Amino acid sequence: MERIENRTYTELNIGDSASLVRMLTLRDIELFSVMAGDAAPLGLDRDVVQSGQFRVIVAHGAWAGALLSTLVGTRLPGPGTVYLDQSLHFVKPVDLGDTITVSVRVSEKDDVSHQIALECLAVNQRGEDVITGVTHVVAPTEKILRPAEALPEFELIEKGRRYGRLIAMTRGLEPLPTAVVHPVDTASLVGAVESARANLIIPILVGPEARIRAAADRAQVDLTPYEIVSTGHSEAAVIQAVAMVRAGKAQALMKGALHTDELMHAVVDAEQGLRTARRISHVFAIDAPGYPRPLFVTDAAINVSPTLDDKRDIIQNAIDLVHALGIAEPRVAILSAVETVTGKLRSTLDAAALCKMADRGQITGGILDGPLAFDNAVSEEAAKTKGIKSLVAGRADILVVPDLEAGNMLAKQLEYLAGAEIAGIVLGARVPIILTSRADKTIARLASCAIALLLARHTSGAKA
Repeated sequence: MERIENRTYTELNIGDSASLVRMLTLRDIELFSVMAGDAAPLGLDRDVVQSGQFRVIVAHGAWAGALLSTLVGTRLPGPGTVYLDQSLHFVKPVDLGDTITVSVRVSEKDDVSHQIALECLAVNQRGEDVITGVTHVVAPTEKILRPAEALPEFELIEKGRRYGRLIAMTRGLEPLPTAVVHPVDTASLVGAVESARANLIIPILVGPEARIRAAADRAQVDLTPYEIVSTGHSEAAVIQAVAMVRAGKAQALMKGALHTDELMHAVVDAEQGLRTARRISHVFAIDAPGYPRPLFVTDAAINVSPTLDDKRDIIQNAIDLVHALGIAEPRVAILSAVETVTGKLRSTLDAAALCKMADRGQITGGILDGPLAFDNAVSEEAAKTKGIKSLVAGRADILVVPDLEAGNMLAKQLEYLAGAEIAGIVLGARVPIILTSRADKTIARLASCAIALLLARHTSGAKA
């Protein structure tokens, strides 16, 4: 077993030294950044990170300076050392991938105060000095010898990282003219404006102008760049926004400060709405930090108790959506409480029938399996334990829930207990409908708009 042993003052001699060697990795930078209280490491190019190309330079070798402190605290003199002061000169930056050797050497001793001076040096793999300087400490007087403790495992969770990739996918696409319905509170108005600034949408603000401007004043938002279509109240705003889509002036709808039912009532109107031959449904695009891939849950907002035929459309809508987001053949798990078919649970019968419909070409573009319990759908270990052999089990991309209650609870549990970010969109209408909640964070609103843009451009490309 490895042991940690300090060097007491009486054991130290002028010229004694110690060193350690480390390579700077991205994980080191992330941990160093978190400990420093900044999610953007020193010298980290945010745009480059979002595009997946990591080019990181830690300014002035701050990470290497931390290694010197580690060396003093664990090896020379080691545990029991009291830091007094440190004077370091940062000669060169440290690049990602550099191998750094840090060393300290005893240069002075004071028998009265037990203080020692340590010459400090850090060099890179090319032999170039990165840091030079001197540290003054009080050396320990009592011997410490103990087993080395294993360092705790760290898992860095970057919330919304998959949403960043979605937003990056929209670069080069023309923003989507979007009727924002009744944005009379700061959350919905700011969400629309931030999405416009990200070049995702061109917002057309539809609602009572005085209330929209009052919300802008509260949020300190300049509305000069944006068109406002004034209406008397929320019902009139919905009717006007739907009419704008039918006239081709808007290519998407975005929910503002009104209830979902009020918006959808106008959308599904048989004469003046936006219905197609496909059943309208909702998909939550979920970025769950503990899950290794994007996750989509449907339907958790529109269809309360869908029939078998409804579920066929719900699944096809979700498959078509993820195709637009770059997943060529999604794995679709049809959820129930159990993984066996039983007449006691209608959801298991529906799942079996839907899988057979896929076999017959009535659902296309994905791999279906069900019924699957939630654990078997997302955990390969759970599926293996239960002896489930499936191309979907443990690796699902799309989760099809039995009804709205189950889906809504599942999505909210992932959000509030598993730290997931949730974006939402309504499918099956003539245009994408961006369905956000007042509680949604900015990144979720941006992701919802990015999904709408990618879907709209994918659909128009397919038609062309």
